[in-house]
Amino acid sequence: MKLKFYRIRQEAKMPVRAHSIDAGMDLFYCPDKQSDDNCYWEPEGEYKIPPGESCLVPTGLKVSVPENYMLEVKNKSGIAHKQKLIVGACVVDPGYTGEIFVNLHNIGGSTKTIKPGQKVAQAVLVPISTCEVEETTDDPSNTETSRSSGGFGSTGLV
Repeated sequence: MKLKFYRIRQEAKMPVRAHSIDAGMDLFYCPDKQSDDNCYWEPEGEYKIPPGESCLVPTGLKVSVPENYMLEVKNKSGIAHKQKLIVGACVVDPGYTGEIFVNLHNIGGSTKTIKPGQKVAQAVLVPISTCEVEETTDDPSNTETSRSSGGFGSTGLV
């Protein structure tokens, strides 16, 4: 299968896999000179994300996601660990035709700088199943199971 990407700015970098068998394709920051409420641009295209803020980082790319798939944008481990920049909810649905943005959160204590062409996240193509939603009057908690309604650590630490 081939995933088709379209550059909306010439300087946008196409996604790449560091290794041919990697699940994720690296996504790169591509400046578009627009301002975000919480983040700010430097004249040379650097993007500043203050501590505790979330910003939509542009990639300069659009993608044609095939039906029955989604493109999930996820953390890059080094960026999350070393720079304290983590990805918020980012799912690209088959019907979305706009630019791909990476929702980056700065969980560190200092302003982070992203340079043009820098890796910001990775994208994974994921098969999806769709279903219809139906309301029921049967409460699932009336069904006896080994887990019951236990959650959030109910199975213990070890």
